[in-house]
Amino acid sequence: MKAACPRDAPASRVSGADLAGPSAPVSRALGVLPTTSRAARASVAAMEEELKCPVCGSLFREPIILPCSHNVCLPCARTIAVQTPDGEQHLPPPLLLSRGAAAAAAAPPPDQDALAGGACGGAGASTAAGLGGGAAGAGDHADKLSLYSETDSGYGSYTPSLKSPNGVRVLPMVPAPPGSSAAAARGAACSSLCSSSSSITCPQCHRSASLDHRGLRGFQRNRLLEGIVQRYQQGRGAVPGASAAPAVAICQLCDRTPPEPAATLCEQCDVLYCAACRLKCHPSRGPFAKHRLVPPPPPPAPPEAAPAAASAAPAPGASGCKSPGGAGAGGARKFPTCPEHDVENYSMYCASCRSPVCYLCLEEGRHGKHEVKPLAATWRQHKAQLSQALNGVSDKAKEAKEFLVQLKNILQQIQENGLDYEACLVAQCDALVDALTRQKAKLLTKVTKEREHKLKMVWDQINHCTLKLRQSTGLMEYCLEVIKEDDPSGFLQISDALIKRVQVSQEQWVKGALEPKVSAEFDLTLDSEPLLQAIHQLDFVQMKLPPVPLLQLEKCCTRNNSVTLAWRTPPFTHSPADGYILELDDGDGGQFREVYVGKETLCTIDGLHFNSTYNARVKAFNSSGVGPYSKTVVLQTSDVAWFTFDPNSGHRDIILSNDNQTATCSSYDDRVVLGTAAFSKGVHYWELHVDRYDNHPDPAFGVARASVVKDMMLGKDDKAWAMYVDNNRSWFMHCNSHTNRTEGGVCKGATVGVLLDLNKHTLTFFINGQQQGPTAFSHVDGVFMPALSLNRNVQVTLHTGLEVPTHLGRPKLSGN
Repeated sequence: MKAACPRDAPASRVSGADLAGPSAPVSRALGVLPTTSRAARASVAAMEEELKCPVCGSLFREPIILPCSHNVCLPCARTIAVQTPDGEQHLPPPLLLSRGAAAAAAAPPPDQDALAGGACGGAGASTAAGLGGGAAGAGDHADKLSLYSETDSGYGSYTPSLKSPNGVRVLPMVPAPPGSSAAAARGAACSSLCSSSSSITCPQCHRSASLDHRGLRGFQRNRLLEGIVQRYQQGRGAVPGASAAPAVAICQLCDRTPPEPAATLCEQCDVLYCAACRLKCHPSRGPFAKHRLVPPPPPPAPPEAAPAAASAAPAPGASGCKSPGGAGAGGARKFPTCPEHDVENYSMYCASCRSPVCYLCLEEGRHGKHEVKPLAATWRQHKAQLSQALNGVSDKAKEAKEFLVQLKNILQQIQENGLDYEACLVAQCDALVDALTRQKAKLLTKVTKEREHKLKMVWDQINHCTLKLRQSTGLMEYCLEVIKEDDPSGFLQISDALIKRVQVSQEQWVKGALEPKVSAEFDLTLDSEPLLQAIHQLDFVQMKLPPVPLLQLEKCCTRNNSVTLAWRTPPFTHSPADGYILELDDGDGGQFREVYVGKETLCTIDGLHFNSTYNARVKAFNSSGVGPYSKTVVLQTSDVAWFTFDPNSGHRDIILSNDNQTATCSSYDDRVVLGTAAFSKGVHYWELHVDRYDNHPDPAFGVARASVVKDMMLGKDDKAWAMYVDNNRSWFMHCNSHTNRTEGGVCKGATVGVLLDLNKHTLTFFINGQQQGPTAFSHVDGVFMPALSLNRNVQVTLHTGLEVPTHLGRPKLSGN
């Protein structure tokens, strides 16, 4: 979808009510405490890990967003960016990717190189060496400057190392060539990084990303994270240099001490220049002629004034220049502009690229054919998604806190129970003073080891859960700070990654993670009855019956006339079971009977009555005896039967299709096929639709025992009760006895119904909704299966799961 917007449309803005919407439920769910509380301070301290650069280990400074959604300081990004050797620029892309760098693109136009140099200069480096008309003397050394020494091959890769805080290989800056200033050296180094084929590897996920002609400035600035870090520092009272804040903004590229006051700020480069450095590093020609230079912003407010400045809402329409670190504390927030179109504010969100775009990006840029959405609506949607995900993490964090309390209670119980067992043991051993003196120490050691083992397991679980809770709390606090931001484009830059992180954080609390691994109970029993000669073999023995099995109701189910039951042994049991006994009643509230004995914990019972309620229970047994019964579970079988033709019981000439619901035959002789259900109780009705009827055959419909003869017509032996019918009349047949000839036959499209009433022990047939003759058979008792016999001239389709009809027509009179 391509959405057009007016050229002069301002960036999408959201009111304070919109901002408070998604975050308010999260705040209530988390139970946010006042900042003076101990819990709030602990939560803020936990969030500090989210605000530290993975390279330098310090709070973020000018953070940029890598393509993998991780953040890194811009100065740190310069130290871990690497160059690809010239020889590798001609290798196939897979080879370059295998070494951690993407294939180098063709050289950009001169103005784009200059623009890339300007971007690098915005990071604190000069681009004079990368411009045709740069500072004198810098161009001679531009080809020699890189992030490496001249003896290096010019190729680097990300290698974990112990020489930096987070195992990141940090490359030293190249010393400036003789006769050149430090500013020119920084500009030349940045120009070399921008103009050559370079890449940067994420220090967290180790994914490499190629740098385009803009260099590191091609990555978007994380303004939200930068603002959160600033507020965090002000909240701690640890804003660097706050007490000695300069009276005016100073130049960022000056070599003098102290630096000269800044005269201008380039909004595109985001760098403050004094008059001399602007002429030297930012000439007003070439691509730099398009940059907009504005007066420098006022200096940051002192720490004591920061909260008041942060709480003051900017006046509508207020404008101001942002400081290099984001929105200045002393100025109004400046809405970000598109890096490709200087004067255009963000107004839409590209769903394909997942980035905010401006009006010109849709009309002239590469986003013209992409799917775009309104910026404010997408912002609110992503905030709602993040808030919803945070609710889940908040619930898990609450459970984790309760779980920690439970673990600490277990610690106390283990201590108390351990002392009780020790006292009991000492009392028993003192009664056998002469014979048990040496053995007493051994048994005390076993109790102590058991207690220490339990304590160690619980402490390990407490430490592990505390670490997870701390990480989740820090992530929640960070996300809440992100939600408070009112910068839609900045929020959307990181919202997808944060949502995924929150979902992953929620998934780490897997089922069973909040259950104690050990029990506070000591299942140790000392038998003091053995004879004196067995004292030296005295040890703790198992003298308990197995515990009550726990029925797993989520796995217990019914299907047709079959029931499946599942159970498990309770956790922390020291009396294992050798097997289980499953008992089931008769479906009428009668006595229980054993239906399974074995070691399995899952059992399916087939052949039960339809529309019946069964009670089931299970108990365990071991060498000490049979344990108590579990709770009784009530299972209801299906009201009506769903079944198909059974391919395993049918004659080999029977051909089944349509998921075994349609049957025909390959022989001219009659062949029998049975259904997959068996009936011994209740009322059951099913129908068979005649799909094909050629040459007046005699198909037979009815019921049979499982042992019926399958190579002749149904009803010719004593194992089947059937009605066979042609196109004019029908007969009932059992034991090859033909009775009750009735006028009316079948044809293509006819429907034959079979009604088996085992409550009245009768079998009745219907054709096209009319009863065919009188009740076919009485005194029908036992177990029956639906049955059918047919030859190659007939094809029928089975319809099951039908309620017993009440509107069937009166019976037709029989012919004899």
